[in-house]
Amino acid sequence: MGNGALSGAVIAVAGAGGPAGRAALARLADAGAIVVGSDNDPERLVEAVDRARYGHGGATVVGETVDLLDLDTTRDWAARIEKEFGRVDGLVHLVGGWRGSETFTKTSLDDWDFLELLLIRTVQHTTLAFHEALQRSARGRYVLISAAGASRPTAGNAAYAAAKAAAEAWTLAMADYFRKAGKAEGAGGPTSAAAILVVKALVHDAMRAERPNAKFAGFTDVEELAEAIAGVWDKPAAEVNGHRLWLTEEP
Repeated sequence: MGNGALSGAVIAVAGAGGPAGRAALARLADAGAIVVGSDNDPERLVEAVDRARYGHGGATVVGETVDLLDLDTTRDWAARIEKEFGRVDGLVHLVGGWRGSETFTKTSLDDWDFLELLLIRTVQHTTLAFHEALQRSARGRYVLISAAGASRPTAGNAAYAAAKAAAEAWTLAMADYFRKAGKAEGAGGPTSAAAILVVKALVHDAMRAERPNAKFAGFTDVEELAEAIAGVWDKPAAEVNGHRLWLTEEP
């Protein structure tokens, strides 16, 4: 177990049941954090929690099925974490989804409705639910995973890129809250941070097994992403607050 910046930290992971979530739970647990995962799929969540807990010497890893599309439910989740563990030092947002089209003209606004809920509404709810607890922490971090397409949208990805760009803007507004709160408290700068990790796309072992001849050029492995997530706590808040940290080539 680690004894660095994450040792004993209480970190919530939204979207913990997917491949990226499983990698993040394991990496955070390995660093010595207390990890609290959520997912909308109970079976997938249990598998992810068990894997992290038993793969890392009985680390404290727990899971809860939470409807992040309901603000009150999300706020209740944040409050329960703080009550049980005494604080919240991080929220890692790994709720994802993708829909696209062949061309711009074939874009379906139903895709936008779907992505707006997954990629924007969940960010709104987790930021609003956790921001005060994160500001109270001496090492609070909100980590959003975004896509390079938000900065350079392609014709067939209009809905996805726009949703990711909106999520980034919302997260940067939270970063401004942390900056102003730090100044108001006399710290001169942020003591907590909201950061954005940018990938082209993610890849994991199951994808490689399904497509053994694919190159996945520029993709970020979920294990590499998990390492980058943990690394956000290694840097001072001012160095990551309001910044996009690129894990792929910057457009």
